[in-house]
Amino acid sequence: MSKVLFVCVGNQGRSVIAERLFRRAAAGRHEARSAGSNPGAAVHAQVLAALAEIGIDVSDDHVPRKLDDEVVEWADVIVATCDDSCPVIPDKRYVSWQLPDPKQEPLERVREIRDEVAQLVDQLVAELDQSGVAA
Repeated sequence: MSKVLFVCVGNQGRSVIAERLFRRAAAGRHEARSAGSNPGAAVHAQVLAALAEIGIDVSDDHVPRKLDDEVVEWADVIVATCDDSCPVIPDKRYVSWQLPDPKQEPLERVREIRDEVAQLVDQLVAELDQSGVAA
């Protein structure tokens, strides 16, 4: 079982989408968490809506989390979901997806980002399933 940490700046959009889609796709075979280098107060409304459309409700249980040593130590794989503003974490398997920030985007665009993340998540889960190990 691999432990995957999805990281972005605010832990309000991209990393939340990735974490929740990963949890669903992995169906307990791997674990996922998310965190941000500068977490905001809550998940973006349009991200909540885009996830709710596909049956994922994060409105009650996701609180943006600060990227800290504890969550980094927990992870086998770090997936940066943002551009160059995402922190690089040495000594871990590091994957960079460079996704657009959904913060100011309309719901239609957030759906596109969600669907792009879903494809990336499916590829990552398949890779982790096949390798049987994290690194």
